[in-house]
Amino acid sequence: MTNNATLTRADLAESLNRHIGLSRADSAAMVESILAMMCSALAEGENVKISGFGTFVLRDKNERVGRNPKTGVEVPIAPRRVLTFRASQSMRERIARA
Repeated sequence: MTNNATLTRADLAESLNRHIGLSRADSAAMVESILAMMCSALAEGENVKISGFGTFVLRDKNERVGRNPKTGVEVPIAPRRVLTFRASQSMRERIARA
């Protein structure tokens, strides 16, 4: 993993290369393929569950009234779809121990 504590696609591909022995090109292609499948599923409105890791869930938010904190003017916020992540219980336990 890089020094800035962010896991990148390159880090994932490097891990596949090191632990499984895939070539760097095959490792990068596999990471891209997995991410593309996840994006496609989410774009189609499906949730993505990775056992032992967590679930990516799409939620529809209704229109609501927001307020500009500086001026206090009320502004309508359009309805939208948001992506949320819910960590699995085992992931939460691992994080709590870290």
